Amino acid sequence: MSRTPLIAGNWKMNGLLSDGTTLAKAVALGAKGAACDILICPPATLLAPIKEALAGTTVHLGAQDCHWQASGAHTGDISAQMLVDIGCSHVILGHSERRADHGETDNQVALKAAAAHNAGLMALICVGETEAQRDAGDTMSVISAQLDGSVPDSATSENTVIAYEPVWAIGTGRTPTAQEANQVHAHIRAHLRGRLGTEGIADLRILYGGSMKPGNAVDLLAQPDIDGGLIGGAALKAEDFLGIVAAAVS
Repeated sequence: MSRTPLIAGNWKMNGLLSDGTTLAKAVALGAKGAACDILICPPATLLAPIKEALAGTTVHLGAQDCHWQASGAHTGDISAQMLVDIGCSHVILGHSERRADHGETDNQVALKAAAAHNAGLMALICVGETEAQRDAGDTMSVISAQLDGSVPDSATSENTVIAYEPVWAIGTGRTPTAQEANQVHAHIRAHLRGRLGTEGIADLRILYGGSMKPGNAVDLLAQPDIDGGLIGGAALKAEDFLGIVAAAVS
């Protein structure tokens, strides 16, 4: 496989200055020399100090959201250009918690992704079905609709990563089997190839998110269409996160 695995830690709304910088340094030290890409996405309050903590390491810094406008009267929001200015290379967009808690639509996610692309950021776009949608057998159609609505035409392997996060598995400890997860990943890859063409997205990476941890990471990451993980709870402990990094390069 020519696609380099990416292990991304989404800290969500967790971490204060002292423990956040300590965690970032521990991850960078433990991941030194790892043969995969590593990304940390802390809350916005920690972006600047963690950028300093990661200086001189190969660990990338990302944010958890951005606005689609470059500037303006948008209290509490951060633009893609601001993220680049502070040292970010990636931004998570369309996470199910943003969609649920803030009512984000597919169209808004696509606007944010286009803004990220224009600013030079890698857009990590999340898609995933609810438990009710899964039980109704609608997983593939739901994912297809989210991809069509959330991924802008500017998406390529160079500026976009997709994360499949089944909503029913996030933070619950439940996961699909590795084979079930891979089937969705294969569907995502085929769908995007059909829409965007094979040349632009030949090496596009698709991550699995949703209760990935050291105990199940080996099986998940061994699947041919799973190119890494978007890690939530396990990203808050260096030992757990590094265990997943080890699984990605084994």
